[in-house]
Amino acid sequence: MDSRMMEEFILGFFIASLFRFIVLYRLFGKRPQKAAIEAQTGPSSHKSSENSVSQKDGGTDVVIVGAGDGRRVHVIERDLTQPDRIVGELLQPGGYLKLVELGMEDCVIGIDSQKVYGYALYIEGKYARLSYPLEEFNSDVSGRSFHHGRFIQRLREKAASLPNVKMEQGTVTSLVEENGTVIGVKFKTKEGLENTAKAPLTIVCDGCFSNLMCVPQVDIMSHFVGMVVVLENSRLPYPNHGHVILANPSPILFYPVSSTEVRCLVDIPGQKLPSISNGDMANYLKTKVSNQLPPELRDAFINTVEKGDIRTMPNRSMPAAPVPTPGAILLGDAFNMRHPLTGGGMTVALSDVVVLRDLLRHVQDFSNAAALTNHLESFYTLRKVPYTRYSVLHQIKPAEKYEECFDYLSLGGIYSQGPIALLSGLNPRPMSLVAHFFVVAIYGSAYGIIFPIVKSEGVRQMFFPITISSYNRGASIVMKSAMFDMLG
Repeated sequence: MDSRMMEEFILGFFIASLFRFIVLYRLFGKRPQKAAIEAQTGPSSHKSSENSVSQKDGGTDVVIVGAGDGRRVHVIERDLTQPDRIVGELLQPGGYLKLVELGMEDCVIGIDSQKVYGYALYIEGKYARLSYPLEEFNSDVSGRSFHHGRFIQRLREKAASLPNVKMEQGTVTSLVEENGTVIGVKFKTKEGLENTAKAPLTIVCDGCFSNLMCVPQVDIMSHFVGMVVVLENSRLPYPNHGHVILANPSPILFYPVSSTEVRCLVDIPGQKLPSISNGDMANYLKTKVSNQLPPELRDAFINTVEKGDIRTMPNRSMPAAPVPTPGAILLGDAFNMRHPLTGGGMTVALSDVVVLRDLLRHVQDFSNAAALTNHLESFYTLRKVPYTRYSVLHQIKPAEKYEECFDYLSLGGIYSQGPIALLSGLNPRPMSLVAHFFVVAIYGSAYGIIFPIVKSEGVRQMFFPITISSYNRGASIVMKSAMFDMLG
């Protein structure tokens, strides 16, 4: 019995329980600005609607806050220097395939990126190796890990190399509205001068602190404590694999970011952290964390902690709550944030770009704000379906579930291939997520993990998107786009 047949069998057995618990749960049962891009397509062949922006020859058709499809683009970035972050350093294989689909796969070349072929789980002296299901792909397809800033600079270089793109440093300060429709943004140039960029479509993707379209409900779930560890021979126990230490109270990650460096991220739950300045953090890491690590990583970890190069960042969560706004759309962390533990953020971002590109590809006129808003409504459903799964792992509590999950995944074969296909971004079917967690329930109840996710993401959006009219419109457009690509 292959993985898909097993999933369908499990679903058939548990489907009645699934709907019963969904009904019961429903009854008893939240950002620094980075950039703006103006994309231009030249003069429109249609007359502007009452709420649209008048366009002259060469006028702006799109403003993207935060970062072309053949359009002239003006990129306004808050800071064009190389970012220095401790997350956004892993691209799952599904994300790499999206990069290929966008024609940008060369952005992982020349930055000392490392191929990643799967994960190694570790708990109390035991390892379980989980390989990505890459048998059907060519040898170049794998995950990629790298220094975040190097990858971002390559993306910028790629964009700037196009003749229709202009780069500028500036800070977006507000949206410009007219009769209830967003028509552009106000921004300050690098020299501090006030400026305005107008367009019929504004795409807001300025990061986790964004407040341009709404004041979101953002939860701080935990903090990452990060450092770069130099290992002997620069090799992890399982080379070219991410290592997940199932520790108490939360997992610890090790993964390569270059040919000589390994990133370590320690997840500490809650909103408060031990102080770095008075030595409390170093003491915590050496006394509470190091003894849970594999012996081959322990000394290098302690040496790095004693050197004092420790950084922290909060891990935020914000459910994807669409904000229908004529003339504007939300993308990225400004729209939806999940815990970065599973390394899915970059993959989700690239998938969102592909979905939005396909929806906009055949739109000739952006000037009818109402029609464009209706057209883009399907984006929020199309982008939600494949990547709900990235919120799951952090909700597993050590004392309750780690051992059960480890034992289940250690079975290998169809038992590990399904979950790792989900994690890698190679399997877009949410039902597979439910199927495998029902099996894990044999070891310990999974209801406390699955149903909060079902509630936050939406039952119809996850399992019955075909019943949503905007999904059908968007799916039809994406299928036409795919046929367009196939026919050249």
